[in-house]
Amino acid sequence: MRSHYCGEIDAANVGEQVELCGWVHRRRDHGGVIFLDVRDRTGIVQVVYDPDTEDSFATADRVRNEYVLHMTGRVRPRPEGTVNPDMATGEIEVLGATLDILNPSATPPFQLDEHSDAGEDVRLKHRYLDLRRPEMQQRLVLRARAASAVRRYLEAQGYLEVETPTLTKTTPEGARDYLVPSRTHPGTFFALPQSPQLFKQLLMVSGFDKYYQIARCYRDEDLRHDRQPEFTQIDIEASFVSEEDIRALTEGMLRQVFREVLEVELPEFPVLDYDDAMRRFGSDKPDLRNPLELVDVADLMQQVEFKVFNAPANDPKGRVVALRAPGGGSLSRKVIDDYTDFVGRYGAKGLAYIKVNDLAAGAEGLQSPILKFLPEQVVQQVLARVGAGDGDVVFFGADRHDVVADAMGALRNALGRDLGLIEDRWAPCWVVDWPLFEETREGALAPAHHPFTRPTCTPEELLANPAGARAAAYDVVLNGYELGGGSLRIHDEAMQNAVFEALNMGQEAQVKFGFLLDALKYGAPPHGGIALGFDRLVMLMTGVHAIRDVIAFPKTQTAACLMTQAPSAVDDHQLRDLHIRLRKGQTKE
Repeated sequence: MRSHYCGEIDAANVGEQVELCGWVHRRRDHGGVIFLDVRDRTGIVQVVYDPDTEDSFATADRVRNEYVLHMTGRVRPRPEGTVNPDMATGEIEVLGATLDILNPSATPPFQLDEHSDAGEDVRLKHRYLDLRRPEMQQRLVLRARAASAVRRYLEAQGYLEVETPTLTKTTPEGARDYLVPSRTHPGTFFALPQSPQLFKQLLMVSGFDKYYQIARCYRDEDLRHDRQPEFTQIDIEASFVSEEDIRALTEGMLRQVFREVLEVELPEFPVLDYDDAMRRFGSDKPDLRNPLELVDVADLMQQVEFKVFNAPANDPKGRVVALRAPGGGSLSRKVIDDYTDFVGRYGAKGLAYIKVNDLAAGAEGLQSPILKFLPEQVVQQVLARVGAGDGDVVFFGADRHDVVADAMGALRNALGRDLGLIEDRWAPCWVVDWPLFEETREGALAPAHHPFTRPTCTPEELLANPAGARAAAYDVVLNGYELGGGSLRIHDEAMQNAVFEALNMGQEAQVKFGFLLDALKYGAPPHGGIALGFDRLVMLMTGVHAIRDVIAFPKTQTAACLMTQAPSAVDDHQLRDLHIRLRKGQTKE
């Protein structure tokens, strides 16, 4: 029904007869000449109808926004003075000859152009209309191009795309599973995969030494702007590889995606040790565009009488840091109080600060409610260590290591944004040499990544000091977002059992992972891999702030679909088939 897409027509087509299909983006009647801006997924073109084509002009007069049209006409240059440099097709227009209304449209509940101010709830309820907006179409086109670039790069490196099951066994991988009741096996459940982790490791045992998949994954967890209950990840695994091999592959893939899709050359990927990242930035996903860094000052606070600083400075699990904010001396007391409330969300009990009005004036040139608790010599040593100057403010964090990292790392990011310090560039990096385990609030050990990550020690050393074990793990970070995490995997049964023992899994290990332990007995090769969040990658590439804006049909922050009204109740017949009975007092609504 068409010879060209709307956005593909340009000056090279002048004089040609074209056949177009699309939606009416905007209709204008200028003194007897009707202008229709017609839109499809490639862009918008202006089609002009004048009274000389009587039937088509009459049809154009009935047309309204979002009508679906079929038309023919001749491409011509726009008259002098009417060229639109903001449109890809702005140098030309189509002089309409014929016009057919393929389908009229009701008035949309919100504008489908750049002037739309509809709330997200309205947009998600009518997502099929929201997706017509040019900016949404451009994002999904970019997403498709990025996926294509990923596939071509990995296949050129010899990787095979293999699909893994989406109905599988429930396994503990850090979040709650989505469970699917089995009709044929009463009382039992499948789980939707949180990742293809175990299946891709089994593929390595099977001899498929280079695997990838753009995989759908599911996690029943609390949502944020960069999370969804169902999401897509670029999943990669390879045998007989080193950590450096996987990092090089990942860098090459990201470089090709950015080069092809954005025409951007990514800079070098610096490699940061995990401990160094936490010490300097308070985060395992540091935004390197932000020049601010945390500076340890515990050694200067060990002898002061101020217990807020003294206690954590002398506690092996405590930390005291200073954070210099250049030009922050102009911050009002209300703004500082807001920052105090902000760090409180991360567990901090307060936020001490010193404003530097005149460094040369000594104590007289400083402003702070804590100055009376600190010797002047200590204050001057702190200011010298952080490089403070006139007009700066220095914030302090003092608490347990984890609280200081969370609170001051978040404050670093907030100050970087609020003070305009974030550089306009791409800043990737690697964070490596992770702890194998992390301590939970209850004092137990949990995997920092997952329980299949290879330790860098022997099984005996692991069991002797599990809390001190390190992992052959690596995360790739971009502009303060974790793009992906990976590791070398455990490939022998003894080491895997040692990790399960360190986690006190007992019989649960055999029940949950017996099939993996069996597979490791049969010549499993050394292997490793990585998984990157594809939605998050596209979010960063498009410059939006929520992954919902780069997913065709996303869920809300309550994991609901406003368009289809899912999740929804099911009838009693379906429940009986699945051998499910709702608890007394529980409704299906």
